[in-house]
Amino acid sequence: MTSTALVAHNLPIPSAMGSLEAYISAVNQIPMLSADEEQRLARRLREHNDLAAAQELILSHLRFVVHVARGYSGYGLPLGDLIQEGNIGLMKAVKRFDPAVGVRLVSFAVHWIRAEMHDFIIRNWRIVKIATTKAQRKLFFNLRKSKTRLGWLNAEEVSAVARDLNVSEREVLEMESRLSGHDIGFEAPEDADDEHAPPAPANYLVAQDADPALVYESADSEADQLEVLREGLSKLDARARDIIQRRWLDPDSKVTLQELADEYGVSAERIRQIEANALKKMKALFAA
Repeated sequence: MTSTALVAHNLPIPSAMGSLEAYISAVNQIPMLSADEEQRLARRLREHNDLAAAQELILSHLRFVVHVARGYSGYGLPLGDLIQEGNIGLMKAVKRFDPAVGVRLVSFAVHWIRAEMHDFIIRNWRIVKIATTKAQRKLFFNLRKSKTRLGWLNAEEVSAVARDLNVSEREVLEMESRLSGHDIGFEAPEDADDEHAPPAPANYLVAQDADPALVYESADSEADQLEVLREGLSKLDARARDIIQRRWLDPDSKVTLQELADEYGVSAERIRQIEANALKKMKALFAA
């Protein structure tokens, strides 16, 4: 869908809210969905093409698009435009989301959201008009993170970057030359001393290892895993739960099989069997 389609489906867009701040405030007030609500809506959309369900899924994740867009503010492009492009990626993700896979929508959608923002940057930021191949795009979005010092890379650093990004050394050198070209103003001139001059993009581009999308996705995944762990423990009997807790979840006081065997008056092999069966049951929940 385009931004026009967003309006048609009564979804908020930055340009229609009077100000970007009003839009962000509005989307932050939209309630987030629980895992069960998300599954229910996704099944309604997939099985019955329910557009109302699609709208609710999209609305509840608009705040996440804003979260991702802020991470690309260093490219000098309007945040509102980045958000609108990310919203398009979100809608594409909702359309393709399969609830049967067993992952949260946010974990699936982040790749589509970022892809649309990347394409927007490629189309609109002057330097990346020359980044036309897959390898060049990969280098553009990762080279700044991979460089370990200011200035030109030495031969060892070029080899390390090429190996890490799975591209040729020639491509690394070519992209570094493009990034350092004075005609695009990517880095401030060495003799620049105007304290009122705008900062050079190289000084504030987002660090990919601190990408808010990845941080959000990781936190969401950890929360889901913790909930599954709690559920798995609750389904074990008292003895099995105690064994798992003391063997795997209490690192400061981990006990041996023999110590537990002496405590419960059984053999160490019996404790091992109980432990193995309990872990098998819990792994089945994680795989479900």
